[in-house]
Parts: sequence; structure tokens; C-alpha cells
Amino acid sequence: MKPLPVEIDRSSPVPLYFQAATQIERAILDGALPVGQRLDNEIVLAEALGLSRPTMRRAIQELVDKGLLVRKRGVGTQVVQGQVRRSVELTSLYDDLRRSGRAPSTTVLHLGVQAAPDHVASQLGVPAGTEVTRLDRVRLTEGQPLALMTNYLPTELGVTDPELLADGGLYDLLRRRGVHIRIAHQRIGARPATPREGELLGERAGSPLLTMQRTAFDDVGRAVEYGVHVYRPELYSFDVTLIER
Repeated sequence: MKPLPVEIDRSSPVPLYFQAATQIERAILDGALPVGQRLDNEIVLAEALGLSRPTMRRAIQELVDKGLLVRKRGVGTQVVQGQVRRSVELTSLYDDLRRSGRAPSTTVLHLGVQAAPDHVASQLGVPAGTEVTRLDRVRLTEGQPLALMTNYLPTELGVTDPELLADGGLYDLLRRRGVHIRIAHQRIGARPATPREGELLGERAGSPLLTMQRTAFDDVGRAVEYGVHVYRPELYSFDVTLIER
């Protein structure tokens, strides 16, 4: 592997681990270390840069925490694209990725009508067993799977064309259908990946995933969407602003 573009200044008051982490981060963001690039192990990197192994480990961990590097068993340490940081606002993931220049794309796994299970019917405010549209998608950014999304919609919204959903976002499609989403209830959490989720997202079964459940309402108070999404945590995070009252 080619040497890391890192120069350590031992006369600087800046901690050595921070110098290494900052320069590696710059190399990733500038493209000198491309997505998918594997790094040597910590022992080799530490020797090459004249650092102790704990110092090198801390530098690498800084970048793992930022979502720029990922550690995978059997693979090693690998460059990934920067984490998608999403404010908790009433927007779609597709819109957020497009605005940030992250080249979103979508694989539609399923689009069809089914009887609403009890928990879905409760969220949409319809009797259990009512026919609803179910949509399953994988959202990718710059070619990497980021999220697995399941959405339930009232059938009267007429969401039936998978090609429209492969080329754009669900909220954009609803806006073009005259549906204006005004408010949503959202819950964020985490849980282990199922085998199917792991396969679709490129993660091991049991790996931690971020979760989001959202019920969205239009401007007359009608529930128009219930979404259950899971995200790869090394590529995705939620930003929340808190205000004291």
C-alpha cells in the first residue's frame, strides 16, 4: 500500500494523534485516499509514522467515530465516504442527499398492495385489514447502500409506478400528486441487523443499525405515510438542536 500523506511535527503543541487524524481526514476528503481504500494495520502505520501504537489507534478511532473509516473483521480498516449528517426535519432522505451532493440512487425491492397489519393500521388511522400500499427500497449514496426503507401509504394516493420511485424520492412524488406533508411523529432508536437487512446493507447479521419510525400527516390532518427505516450507523447520523425553555 502507498504511504499515508502524513507528516508529524513533534515540535508542535498539537497532540500527535490529532495531527495524524487531521491529515488522514484531509486526504480522504480530497480524494487522495479514495472510498474503498484499505489501510495498513495499526502496527505498520505506527512504525511508518514513528508513532506509538496507542497513538495510532486513537487517530484511527477518531476517524472511525467521524464515519470516515470503518473497521471490519476479516477486511481491516477501510475508507468510507463521510457520514451523512441529517437534521431532524420534515424532509426525505432523497432530498437531503441530493442537496448535499451525495448522488442518491434507489433500488425498489417491492411495491404492492396488502392488508394492513394491526400496527400499520393504527399508525395510518384505518381499520386493521384495510388495503394499503407497501413500498420497500434500498437507498444508496455514491453506490453504497445506506438505508433500507419500508413505507406504508393509503392506496388512494396512487403510488403504483416503481420507476418513479427509482428515479426520485417518495416525498417529491407525493408533492407532485398534490399531497403536502405538514407534520410528522418520529422515533429514533437502534437494534441489531436481521440476516436480510445485513445482506441488503452489506453488514453482518447482528451488527448495530440506526432505526427510524415516522408517521406523516398532510395539511388536513390525514395520515399519508408510515415509514420504518434502518440505517448503517457508520454512514449516517441524526443532528438535533435542543433549546432551553
